[in-house]
Amino acid sequence: MTAVSPTASTTGTGATLASQSATSASSSVSDTQQTFLKLLVTQMQNQDPLNPMDNAQVTSQLAQLSTVDGINQLNTTLQGMASAYADTRSMQAAGLIGRSVLAQGSQLVLQNGAANGGVDLSQAVDDLVVTVSDPAGNVQNKIDLGAQAAGVVPFQWNGQKADGTNAPSGKYTFSVQATQGGNSVDATSLAYATVGSVTLGAQDTTLNTDSLGGVALSQVKQIF
Repeated sequence: MTAVSPTASTTGTGATLASQSATSASSSVSDTQQTFLKLLVTQMQNQDPLNPMDNAQVTSQLAQLSTVDGINQLNTTLQGMASAYADTRSMQAAGLIGRSVLAQGSQLVLQNGAANGGVDLSQAVDDLVVTVSDPAGNVQNKIDLGAQAAGVVPFQWNGQKADGTNAPSGKYTFSVQATQGGNSVDATSLAYATVGSVTLGAQDTTLNTDSLGGVALSQVKQIF
C-alpha cells in the first residue's frame, strides 16, 4: 500500500511542494521526512515577505507529514503480521497431511467393514436417521442415530445391509433426515476423507483428499 503524501494548502510554491512530496511517497519513511522538511524550509525561505505563510498552514503540513509517517509505520506492521500469519498457516496446513476430515458431501467409502460419515445439525433434534444407498440408488440400510445435539455428529456404517448380509467394499452415498417435534430440521451431509497434500492459496488453503478431491480448509467441519 503506497501512502499518500501530504498536500500543501497554499498555491504556487505550496503546490510544487505537494507535487514533489507525492513523487517521493514510495521512498522510506526517513527519506520522506527529510525531503518534506527540506522543501518546507525552501518554501519558507522563498516566501513573499509581504505575504508570508500562515502559521496554520505550516502546522497543517507538519500534521500531514506526521499522518503519513504513522500510515507507513502501520503498513510495515501489517506486512509483518501478514507474513507471520502466512508462515503459521503453512505450518498448520502441513500438519493436516495424513489426517482425516469431515467436509460437505454425501459419499461413503466402505473399506474393511467400515464407512465413516457425519451430519452437521443446525439445532438439536429428537431423531436423526441416515439412509445408505448403493451407486444405483438402492437403499442398503438405515441408521437411526436417535436424539442429537446441534453441531457435527460423526457416524459409522458397518457395511451391513437391512437383510443382515454384508455389502461389498466400495463407494456408497447417504442422505439424512432430522426432525424435532415432528418438524424437519436443516441437516448437512458430511463426507469423510483423508488429506494427502495441501495447496496454499492467497485467500484459503486447499486440502487435496483421497475421496473428495480439493476441499477448502474453511469448509472443513471436523479434523481427526
